[in-house]
Amino acid sequence: MYREFNYRLVLRVMGSLVLIESAVLLAICLIPIIYGENDASYFLLSSAICLVAGGTALFFGRNPPSRIGKREGSVIVTFTWIIFTLFGLLPFWLSGSIPKFTDAFFEVMSGFTTTGASILNNIEQLSHGMLFWRSFTHWIGGLGIIVISLAILPVFGVSGTQLFAAETTGPTKDKIHPKIHETAKRLFAIYLTLTIAETFLLRLGGMNWFDALCHSFATIATGGFSTKQASIGFWDSAYIQYIISLFMILSGINFSLYYFGLKNKWQKVRENEEMRYYLIVLFSFSIIVAFSLIDFTKVQSLQTLEKAWRDAFFTVSSLMTTTGFVTADYMFWKPLTWIILLIVMLTGASAGSTSGGIKMIRVVISAKAIYYEFKRLIHPNAVLPVRYSKHMVREDIVTRVLAFTLLYLVVAAFGILVLAISGMGFLESIGGLVTCLGGVGPGLGLVGPTGNFAYIPDFSKWFLSFIMLIGRLELFTVLLLFTPAFWKN
Repeated sequence: MYREFNYRLVLRVMGSLVLIESAVLLAICLIPIIYGENDASYFLLSSAICLVAGGTALFFGRNPPSRIGKREGSVIVTFTWIIFTLFGLLPFWLSGSIPKFTDAFFEVMSGFTTTGASILNNIEQLSHGMLFWRSFTHWIGGLGIIVISLAILPVFGVSGTQLFAAETTGPTKDKIHPKIHETAKRLFAIYLTLTIAETFLLRLGGMNWFDALCHSFATIATGGFSTKQASIGFWDSAYIQYIISLFMILSGINFSLYYFGLKNKWQKVRENEEMRYYLIVLFSFSIIVAFSLIDFTKVQSLQTLEKAWRDAFFTVSSLMTTTGFVTADYMFWKPLTWIILLIVMLTGASAGSTSGGIKMIRVVISAKAIYYEFKRLIHPNAVLPVRYSKHMVREDIVTRVLAFTLLYLVVAAFGILVLAISGMGFLESIGGLVTCLGGVGPGLGLVGPTGNFAYIPDFSKWFLSFIMLIGRLELFTVLLLFTPAFWKN
């Protein structure tokens, strides 16, 4: 049965979210004031524009019906990312820090979607205010604009379940609390705690407070924007690299497991297959890559062996958690490592984390479904259900997981073709599409760890911005908007 689209509620929620962005931009004005820089006015102007836009949306969305469905949830979540990007680029664009509108849109979309792909060749020349806002876009987008908003500003007056579901798509959603805003609060508390802990540990390692905080924003959000052009490679410090590696791995774990651990529900943590396979794959590939970096024809010192392990461990951790920090140019490594790095970019880390990619839970369920299908061919009368974490997985969930995985690969193949047609090189098309779809950051070739996306065609930047969006919202939330049936029921 057709139900009228609740546009007034959409306007009300969107207006409330834009007002949050206005308040954040206003607060960012303090950074240039603290550092004696003269670009506070650009944040003030951007905040004022957000205030007017948000107030206008609230005016036209007043007294909405209280119902919210999947259509409204998908529209709110999708357009929140687009609108936040449009307003979020204003300080960069108005100040001339990123003079080209296309580049500014790409950079800020990359920030909010926690991709970390950049067009900047002069990162150190940006002011402290611009660098802080650039990193903070990661932190806002990491746990999800919608989830954070549900946690700190319950202005909706209706159930946030559809918003939360659209933002956190996945095969399973562990219920921390029966009330959705309480779940969001607990996730937000864990997110904040990890950020504070990493900031202090990086400060102990020699980073100043500003760099430590900005890199914590990017790490916990698995984003990858750095305040330095050389990324983490700027600091020739094993301590800093291991601390960031540790927090990248922690950020790739399902956040609900931290809550269960704090509540002494260790059985849930121990039984979680996804975390187990995630760590096994990460350490196994790190060891393989480390061995590929060692020249066994020469006697190696302990220092050389440690450096090979650290480069391999950091890079695999960074790309598998889709953070995107770099300490070494892996384009000079053996081609075998490129294949491994592409695999971890595609798989990603855990569902319920801030990472991107297909997610390990889907990889595990898909692998088990294929394995049991082989067994059914051998034993056609046997009943062989797929099990995950000692629980039977319903057939409809297995179907959805396989459908998502297939769609992800189809979108990747189609996107690579589009980028190649647009004028990008073959290696850059593969690396650029995989990295933007998975929210990773660095790709291959000229868009690899020491390159960026500054010189790709404008069409490719807009296309990859869309790819970042659908990758961040895990395909279906955005692509459903393009299906006529979605609007009929």
